[in-house]
Amino acid sequence: MPVLKQLRRDHANMARMLHVLQLKQKSLANGELPNFQLVREVIDYILDYQEGFTQPLEKVCTERLKQLDPSSVELTERLSHDYRALKARLRKLSDDLDMILMDAVVPMDRFAADLKSYLESHRAYLRDERELLFPLIRENFSDEDLDALAAVLPEGAQAQLERLQEAYPELYAELRDAPQPLT
Repeated sequence: MPVLKQLRRDHANMARMLHVLQLKQKSLANGELPNFQLVREVIDYILDYQEGFTQPLEKVCTERLKQLDPSSVELTERLSHDYRALKARLRKLSDDLDMILMDAVVPMDRFAADLKSYLESHRAYLRDERELLFPLIRENFSDEDLDALAAVLPEGAQAQLERLQEAYPELYAELRDAPQPLT
């Protein structure tokens, strides 16, 4: 199933993004100031990804799974709720980061704690998708359903990384050099 392979690749790429943020969060927790511009690039990339990928995918998956497997409603509604909470937390981090980049006073210990909490929540969300949602898709979706899902998937992972390399060269260098974390 090429669609599920693409979803797994996208998960791996997101895990790498989260890993970069985790390294910056650990620097903050140790009292060091990370490259906040790089943190900005990662957050912007994730926010763009959520808008252009996660929302359309969630809509297609949720609606179709409700039709095919009514018992999935509880899970898909929980994942939708978790996703909206993640997005709100990331927007708050983005706003705080704007303040930091404008040299406003933002308590670094609070920012580091908020970032750590976000990272833990995002990893839990990815794990739930991988362990709970993907098996439902595999079990319930027909070839036509998978084609509809493929239509809302972003360009291939390689194209994403090439675009990333051009738009955010410093972030791309961090991702390229980062180990492949376990999700």
